[in-house]
Amino acid sequence: MGVTEERRPETPAEANGSAAVFVVLGKQLRLLRERAGLSQREFGNLVNFGPDQISAMERGVRTPRPEFLQRADEILQADGLFREVIPQVEEAMTKARTRHPEWYRSYAVMEAEALELHFYANQAMPGLLQTEDYARAVFRQRRPFLSEETIEKRVADRLSRQQVFDRWPPPAVSYVLEEVLLERPIGGTDIFNGQLRNLLRVGGMRNVEIQVMPTRREEHPNLDSAFNLLAVPKGHGQVAYMEAQGFPQLITDPDDVRKIADRYGIMRAVALSPMETRSLIRQKLEEL
Repeated sequence: MGVTEERRPETPAEANGSAAVFVVLGKQLRLLRERAGLSQREFGNLVNFGPDQISAMERGVRTPRPEFLQRADEILQADGLFREVIPQVEEAMTKARTRHPEWYRSYAVMEAEALELHFYANQAMPGLLQTEDYARAVFRQRRPFLSEETIEKRVADRLSRQQVFDRWPPPAVSYVLEEVLLERPIGGTDIFNGQLRNLLRVGGMRNVEIQVMPTRREEHPNLDSAFNLLAVPKGHGQVAYMEAQGFPQLITDPDDVRKIADRYGIMRAVALSPMETRSLIRQKLEEL
């Protein structure tokens, strides 16, 4: 499940102003990377990002975090070019967050600051795990149809949420994915191949554990909808988020959240281990 990124309509000035910063920055990043003779993968390895993430930043659809800009400035010998724009980038990020409606704004802030993030998915890859191409394929299949402009905005929003992986110290992140998600080639074989490889990449992070729930398990504690569980700072404990047919629900009642957390704990115990999951993903890749 991916959180729905519904937004109020932007004025042309808002849309153009916030987007222009990232588009120009992306062009400068690509120019200096190519001048340094680095591929997107090679540069990504130096800054601890995947090639998809580097590609998204170079095209202006993913917001580069200040820490990334600092590191890129050093590696690409940009002589302060990227460091100088950090204040403008931070301002643009703040404005972008306010474009979300009130209900999503609350969730987005909690997700960005969470100490722990746990996800159960049964229909499509969770938004934080999606590659750009997979996310675009998901939005293209929405009914009623979305305009191309709306699709691209939602893809950009989804990629921007993935910056939670860039935080330091990093949050503890876990996933329980139904096995069917490794068999449903949304977007076609090539896109799905990249998506499965992204699971291996993200699952290789020290703070991330991905587990698959085998379809042939006879017992399952949650024959219901997908959900997210967040452990938020400042003494707020855990909150849960779920969505059915486009209707979001943020759950904060401690007793209700405890019940969902209990189901999640049982699922993690019943699912394949992270190591077994990686083996299964590799097997699915071979079968494509």
